[in-house]
Amino acid sequence: MEEINLVEVFSYFKSKIIGILIVIGVILIAGNVYSIFFKTPMYQSNTTVLLVNEKTTNTTEVQLNKNLVTTYTEIIKSRRVLNQVIKELNLDCTVSELSNMINVEAVGDTEIIKITVSNKNKKKAAIIADQIAETFSKEIKDLYHLENVSVVDKAVVNNNAYNVNHLKDNVIFLGIGIVLTFAVVFVMYYFDTTIKSSDVVENKLGLTVIGIVPEEKDRG
Repeated sequence: MEEINLVEVFSYFKSKIIGILIVIGVILIAGNVYSIFFKTPMYQSNTTVLLVNEKTTNTTEVQLNKNLVTTYTEIIKSRRVLNQVIKELNLDCTVSELSNMINVEAVGDTEIIKITVSNKNKKKAAIIADQIAETFSKEIKDLYHLENVSVVDKAVVNNNAYNVNHLKDNVIFLGIGIVLTFAVVFVMYYFDTTIKSSDVVENKLGLTVIGIVPEEKDRG
């Protein structure tokens, strides 16, 4: 494998610095155009429900509710619940599409379940989250004949899109631009077989340089 002269590499990169900066600039501009004009802002709202209400009187019932947390998180995203939500809100989506908007998780080692909804409409995200909690509570009564689900916090409208962060995006675009341009320039250098200096002739070809023709500059 041919040895790589770091001094030559640095000199080659230096000679291409204008092109490198232009390409990085183009990538940054293209990335920002995408982020500002084509990337759809997504908003999140969440509500929390508690599996213990005022009727819970002993530790056995508390433990029962803890054991039900995993089961309840699955029920929240079930077709039974989501179909009802779609009908109540007259949503123009399928159960599968609605399910993809929802994230359900237990809050630590508690009986609290957090329901998070993502949507491009910030108001709709909050409305859907609250409707899921309400529908879920009703369905639990029918399924388990229990009234052990209470809403802790209703969803609020979030005005900040969670997938839009221009500072973070620009850092990513800058990183992509640097890596991409440096990789391309390195490949160009590696496969460039032109003689760049008299040292190359002497060191790699074993020939003695007896004279150098200087570059003629256009004098206008």
